[in-house]
Amino acid sequence: MNPTLYTVAYPECDAQDLLAVDTWRADNDPTGHALIRPHFTLVFAGDGVDATTYLAHVAAVAARTAAIAFHCRYAMLGADACSQRTHAYLVPDEGYAALSLLHDALYSGPLADHLRLDLPYTPHITVGAFASAARARQWCIDRNLAGVSLPGRVEALWVGQVVEGRFEHLGQFALAG
Repeated sequence: MNPTLYTVAYPECDAQDLLAVDTWRADNDPTGHALIRPHFTLVFAGDGVDATTYLAHVAAVAARTAAIAFHCRYAMLGADACSQRTHAYLVPDEGYAALSLLHDALYSGPLADHLRLDLPYTPHITVGAFASAARARQWCIDRNLAGVSLPGRVEALWVGQVVEGRFEHLGQFALAG
């Protein structure tokens, strides 16, 4: 059986900005916070491709993709497809298209048949998982009124799998295009 793999990109940001995001995650999503540091998920839980093929594909996409500048200025609500929780996301306005195009490129070739069309892709960094939709909504309203601002860059892709409640890295690929 093939391992269940993910592809993520860790944002390169000012240390104080990342600390704020990490604090929000620790307060509002302790399980996710313990699992993996702040990130954009680009490929979601794929086990239909063997690890060697998967890693080679991600490496090839990264080699032809330039680093991506982004700026998150919006806290957005999001539903959890697997539970009743409501999420809070930081969503980029700058870099949105480039991150979406990278997602699309990753879901080509050997991953093409694994794209879920029932879940539209929105590039985001999860900063909360709330049992109450009203609480999640208020958290987003408060952040947006305060003025969300998280500028940064995506400079590499990381492939990994969840092992004993932690994201274990299997490969890192610089965006070099």
